[in-house]
Amino acid sequence: MDPDGNAETPESRLAAMGIVLPPPWRDRENRLRAVRSGIHVFMSGHGPIDPVTEEVVVRGKIGDALDLDQGRAAARMSAIFCLGTLKGQVGELSRIVRVVRVLGFINCTSDFEHPTLVMNGFSDLMVEVFGEAGRHTRSVIGVSTLYCNMPVEFEALFEVRD
Repeated sequence: MDPDGNAETPESRLAAMGIVLPPPWRDRENRLRAVRSGIHVFMSGHGPIDPVTEEVVVRGKIGDALDLDQGRAAARMSAIFCLGTLKGQVGELSRIVRVVRVLGFINCTSDFEHPTLVMNGFSDLMVEVFGEAGRHTRSVIGVSTLYCNMPVEFEALFEVRD
């Protein structure tokens, strides 16, 4: 049961989808993966990097090595990794009041015209997990390269309750 008395929780929705969250990414000596400030949790960029092995698990430029569906799948995977870090920061995902904002970077060819459709892989999972509170403002930018040729990377801002 979540804090509002609803029987369905973000964790139960994830379980129903067969999704097991990975552990949170580890912080580094000069940067943090997530920072809570007041009622907000600010998430550093998350991409398709396994938080345990720290290996990039999907590589390639969308519109070249990867197609739209592969990019969308990489965005969904990145959302799962982001939620693992978020859960590590707040304890229970039912403490999330809302997904406020997401910024997406899509590694794509210069003629790829649909980076927003790639980002839907991230955004759709937020709505599946948090319901209406998962709908968020967002911006998406097509870029010429990302770390280790990752296809996507996302920053996010969440509102959390005590």
